[in-house]
Amino acid sequence: MSRDLLLLLENGFNDPERPGELFVCPDCAPIEALLASDPSRNARLDIRRVPFARPRKAVIEVLGEARQGLPVLILGDEYAFPADAHTFGETRYISDTRRILELLAERHGFPKVH
Repeated sequence: MSRDLLLLLENGFNDPERPGELFVCPDCAPIEALLASDPSRNARLDIRRVPFARPRKAVIEVLGEARQGLPVLILGDEYAFPADAHTFGETRYISDTRRILELLAERHGFPKVH
């Protein structure tokens, strides 16, 4: 049985095209805020933060080289797969931030977004 895997960009990353500046991913930030709102629930899924630079090995390992955009929720088999999940081979995933937030509430008990 596999657990859900949440892949996010590391906070405070550097972009080689804009040296000397630190960034956060605008799509990952709301998810990071939800994770911070109830850290005890984080143990219900696997969470990995990956570097900004491509290739992103951790993403390639599960979704292939063409799908390196983040955030992404790789769906484990502990819960039913939602009908709107994308597929890559046998892997099902969600890459829309709003939908990831909804699924974190549904599948892992985080507060819902109002």
